[in-house]
Amino acid sequence: MTKQSAIWVVAERGLGRIQPVTFQLISKARAIAGGRPVVCVLLEGTKDHFEDDITPYGPDRIIIMADDALAQPSDETSALALAQIAQTEQPDSVLFAATASGRSVAPRLQAKLRTGLTADCLDLRYDDDLLVAVKPSYGDNVMCEITCPETRPQMVSVRPNTFAATEAPGIKTTISKVSFSGKIDDRAVITNEQIAVSASTGVNGASKVLALGRGAASDQTVALARKIAAALGASVGVSRPLTDRPDFTVDQQIGQSGNTISPDLLINVGISGATQYLVGIDQSKLIVSVNREADAPIMKQSDYTYVGDANAFLQALAKRLNL
Repeated sequence: MTKQSAIWVVAERGLGRIQPVTFQLISKARAIAGGRPVVCVLLEGTKDHFEDDITPYGPDRIIIMADDALAQPSDETSALALAQIAQTEQPDSVLFAATASGRSVAPRLQAKLRTGLTADCLDLRYDDDLLVAVKPSYGDNVMCEITCPETRPQMVSVRPNTFAATEAPGIKTTISKVSFSGKIDDRAVITNEQIAVSASTGVNGASKVLALGRGAASDQTVALARKIAAALGASVGVSRPLTDRPDFTVDQQIGQSGNTISPDLLINVGISGATQYLVGIDQSKLIVSVNREADAPIMKQSDYTYVGDANAFLQALAKRLNL
């Protein structure tokens, strides 16, 4: 196959490192490639060398555009740089992370290349030459399969933690370097990056999550859950119904319309396990679930289960933790 058949993964940078979602997307691209070259496109400053972090995950090629203007570029500058490379390389498909940055850069690039973009995907596959993007729709009650049959590249953004990242030590990666010749967009300049910390710690990227559902929605239960989460070093997550409370936001929502998570430990309390929620926890390593109903869907996807009252379980756990 030619370079025009390549699957691109646009590397996501932040806080001085390559974000894990980049490795997840490279791994998924390799899994569906079917002989197509997997190419990671990296924009970086002249003093950066992020390619060493990417190589272990096995892209066939890394295209590097290094320029001082790309060390901390605006979203428009990033889109201009990517458009310059895409117009030369003509990739078949382009994969972005559905992050704040990816959701801003991807549509800018889409407009420049005059093609289509499917956002917030949960799965990808090829049917012959068509990239099929699977995403929720109609209030998360229907999974839609979307294609872009007429134009190229086929562009998608994918939620972080949707796929697992796996290294591929047997693949030899080639490095190509190109120069930036576009006009820098100086209307917005990033001068500093900091980790944003809110009073309601989000679940995306957390190694431990204590998740609450409709069966654990009382003020007393929520307060107890927060104390337990603090003792465990866990983030508090919620299913969709609890986002109606003023003390929870979409940053803590788990599921198709919230976050896809992959913690080492997930404790579900008072969550029945609707399909929309189960999709969001599929990559979790160890799942413990508490529900009054032994046949609740969440129980079938759990490693350990407890049938009983949510508040009683949390009180017993708090006592065991000496809280």
